[in-house]
Amino acid sequence: MQQAELWMRRVVTGLVIPMPLLLLYALAPAEIVMTGVAVLFAVHCIMCRDWCWLRQAWVIVAGLLWGDIVLSSAMTGTAHAVMQALCLVRYFVFVAALQHWVLPDPHIRGVLLRAYGAIALWLVVGCWQQYLCGRNFMGYGRWEDGALLGPLWAPRAGQALVMTGLPTLFPYAIRLAMREGVRGRVMAAGLLLGLVLTMVLVAQRMPLLCLLAGMAAVGIVVPRLRGGVVAVVLLGAVGIGLSPVLAPQAYHKLVVNFLMHMQGFAQSPYGMLFIRAGVMIWHHPWLGLGFDGFRHACPDPAYFHGLPWLGVAEDTYGGAGGCNLHPHNYYLLMGTMGGVPAMLLFIALAICWLKAVCAGIIPMRDPQRLMLAIICGIVFWPVQSTSSFLTQPSAGWMFMAIGWALAACPVASRLQCGEQGSNREGRPQ
Repeated sequence: MQQAELWMRRVVTGLVIPMPLLLLYALAPAEIVMTGVAVLFAVHCIMCRDWCWLRQAWVIVAGLLWGDIVLSSAMTGTAHAVMQALCLVRYFVFVAALQHWVLPDPHIRGVLLRAYGAIALWLVVGCWQQYLCGRNFMGYGRWEDGALLGPLWAPRAGQALVMTGLPTLFPYAIRLAMREGVRGRVMAAGLLLGLVLTMVLVAQRMPLLCLLAGMAAVGIVVPRLRGGVVAVVLLGAVGIGLSPVLAPQAYHKLVVNFLMHMQGFAQSPYGMLFIRAGVMIWHHPWLGLGFDGFRHACPDPAYFHGLPWLGVAEDTYGGAGGCNLHPHNYYLLMGTMGGVPAMLLFIALAICWLKAVCAGIIPMRDPQRLMLAIICGIVFWPVQSTSSFLTQPSAGWMFMAIGWALAACPVASRLQCGEQGSNREGRPQ
């Protein structure tokens, strides 16, 4: 048993380390890896009788959320929806596997950190190469809306750069700023400015806002970096001001298109989705519409209404033409699948995770943990447009970050397993 446990840990480590690369170029294998790690972790728990991780508050809340969605799917959905809801548990088990089995070892976390850092640098280089040359190394130009693709074939570079740059490049900038003298602070500000300018060129609004939010949080908790953050924000604003000349496509999407959406949000594509999801939750507050219910119910004229109780006038809001696969918000996604109870459970789950990853952080001593906690905070910020965390790459980026952040927590805020914990090192009881 000891030898089998050792080999399983080696296998899952070899599967987890390349995840950032898979989330760029191989989404189906990334999904297979997450499922495989979850299954192997379950096998490990059975072999070693290692169930102490089930005592965590977040595991209990996640189990309740999963059960609620399964019940809602059984009551309102099809057999296919029930099967998909049952399989949703793999993501929660994957997070537990990272926290409890794969990433508690600082050496393995260090290897993962270097893998993420390499991907972040690859994305930055790819974005600038496409901007300067007009096409990336695969021959693709800008997306039809003006967004840079970087070294990819679809507009996913922004999210990937946020999820890889924050836990790798930002801690390095913090360490630079902690050096004596002005030189370290200038170098840190230069690194942050390079990231901001790259994100401006990428021209994806939410990733840019997420990056700025992360940088603002760092400026608040790391005093020696505040001046650099302010300088970067000012220079970034100058960059946006020059973008009509240097990058007109980016200016149109980041400024012109953004202002148009904000001025008539209810009639914007995102506003239509938010209103449609709100109507669904209003009509089905207790059970929702089951797994993937939003996608199937969105074209139904029964939901072509406003939300008068929120001051949204009665209208069709795009009708079937305003539909999408998901409502572009995690909380609304939960509400459409499992009603208000699922939304409340998801909020409770987010609070449990954030409480755990933020426990005992000392920013000056552990900038790595600080940035992982900030990433989790950004992921769960409710007022934003997101992709669905039920599909890749969003599921991979999100649950990798959460599992990594939980694994990096102090022992006191992780698990106290007594003799059972020795099985994680492959030692028999």
